[in-house]
Amino acid sequence: MGCVSRAAVIMGLMLAWGGVARAGVQKVASDTGWRAGAARAVLTPTQGQFLSGYGSRRPAAGKRHDVWAKALALQARGGRPAVLVTTDLVGVSKGTYDRIADAAQKRFGLSRAELMLTYSHNHCAPVTTECLPDYYPLNNAEWREVGEYTAGMETRIVRLIGEALGKLAPARLSAGEGLATFAVNRRNNREAEVPERRAKGETLAGPVDHSVPVLSVRDPEDRLLAVAFGYACHPTTLSDDQWCGDYPGYAQIELEKTHPGATALFWTGCGGDQNPLPRRTVALCRTYGNQLAAAVEAVVQSGMRPVRPDLRTSFEFVKLEFERRPTREELQRDTSSPNSVRARWARRVLPMVDGGHSFPAHCDYGVQVWRLGEDLRWIALGGEAVVDYAIRFRREYGPHTWIGGYAHDMVGYVPSRRVWREGGYEAEFIYEYGWLAYRWTEDTEDRIAAAVGRLMKRVR
Repeated sequence: MGCVSRAAVIMGLMLAWGGVARAGVQKVASDTGWRAGAARAVLTPTQGQFLSGYGSRRPAAGKRHDVWAKALALQARGGRPAVLVTTDLVGVSKGTYDRIADAAQKRFGLSRAELMLTYSHNHCAPVTTECLPDYYPLNNAEWREVGEYTAGMETRIVRLIGEALGKLAPARLSAGEGLATFAVNRRNNREAEVPERRAKGETLAGPVDHSVPVLSVRDPEDRLLAVAFGYACHPTTLSDDQWCGDYPGYAQIELEKTHPGATALFWTGCGGDQNPLPRRTVALCRTYGNQLAAAVEAVVQSGMRPVRPDLRTSFEFVKLEFERRPTREELQRDTSSPNSVRARWARRVLPMVDGGHSFPAHCDYGVQVWRLGEDLRWIALGGEAVVDYAIRFRREYGPHTWIGGYAHDMVGYVPSRRVWREGGYEAEFIYEYGWLAYRWTEDTEDRIAAAVGRLMKRVR
């Protein structure tokens, strides 16, 4: 009996010591002042809906891997929570963005400043309502399927936001920046020539942003709970008939395989004029995904800088003006355009013009800034912003400034002044996004930069 009692006492002391040790770890994590929670939801359609992103797309015939929505909720000591939502979608319409934002406000009290909704612009994802409305040759029944899918997707994302908020718990945040070099400026390099030039070790032309911003979230036991990372490059390696997340999908899968239980979230930077080149094979897609995952892993393992518990958010709609509206003669001409997207657009809007339909005179363009800690500034721009925005804002606001595009709603390509003056696809094709216009005004970059400046002042 005595021996048993002694053993029991020893065991009790060991358990107590373990409890104290665990409490100590918990206290250290709690003292960081951060709380975080992550959640995820599958967005892969259960039927063969149309794939998005290209005008010649067709219904999906299979799946390489699922497409996802993921959420990361963050809250600093004494402050309000904010939620990052990443999706493997090509984009969402203003209507979808508004419905999700309004529901997040009503159900969880999140303002638009506190909700950063992003989409990777993956071209192996399903079509969604009113996003690129003239891209796809769908009939009425197929559009109804798209509408039903979109409504369910919106519900899942709102639920996902609530799940992430419901999991808020003590955590430690760290930040860092890595490097991946497969993005190529597609305006300045002929795609067919890139493999040979790379093989020769030649420097490719045009501005790029090869940085890989990384935010890690660890739990009280120092396990990786989540890792959010970005890269400025179109996810357009593939263009076949299989659902998948393109290179960001493979990168997320690889990181989650390396860190079981962790959630990997990808957001696309200002990659409106950047492509993964060469491309068009699954092997290349996996290679780029693994390169990106390796860049993230190198940052996670190399000693990241801690992020002080301070989170401030700001948001503003800025008016982007259209250069001009097309004339009726131009629209009539465009109905016979060899470009099928342009022809569908003209055939859709011409009767509306003749019927006196009221078209918007400008676009309400979302600009968002988060500040985490002392010096991490995170800018989120709507639509397909070109790389010049990342280069400019990092120069103006410091090396720890992260600049994402493809946030809020898919308004179209967003050229810098340089790209606007050069002309070409990213400068002159916003009709593809449903607008009654060919391009924005020349001061587009000035308007966006001014809005970013105002928001930066608010989060200081």
